[in-house]
Amino acid sequence: MLQHVSLETHPDQVGPALAFWSVLGFEPVGAPEPIADFVTWVERGGTQIHLLHTPTPTTPQLGHPAVVVDDFAATIGALREAGFEVEEAQELWGAPRAFAIMPGGHRVEVMATAPPTAS
Repeated sequence: MLQHVSLETHPDQVGPALAFWSVLGFEPVGAPEPIADFVTWVERGGTQIHLLHTPTPTTPQLGHPAVVVDDFAATIGALREAGFEVEEAQELWGAPRAFAIMPGGHRVEVMATAPPTAS
C-alpha cells in the first residue's frame, strides 16, 4: 500500500488545493504538531496527500499521482464545474482516464479503474 505522496505547494495555493482534493474525495486530517504549520494533509481510504507549504515549489512536468474514483464522469464534471482544468487522456486498458491540474500546476491522473495487474 502506498501510504502518502508529498506535493510541494505554494502557501497561497493550499486553500485551492484543498478544494481540488475534496472533489476527489479526500478529507483533511491532522498533521503532527511539530510540522503542522508547514504541511496540510488530506486522506481517502488510507492514502494521504501531503501538501508541503513551499515558497518556491517544484512541479514535475510529467510525474504525477493517480487516483481511482468511484464515478469517473461525475468526478470529471465536478472538477470542471469547480473551475479546475481537466485534460482528456487516451484509454490504455479500456477504461477512461484524464489528467486534472491541481492549483499550482501538479498533474493528477484521474482513472475510472486501475490498470490490470501483471500476472
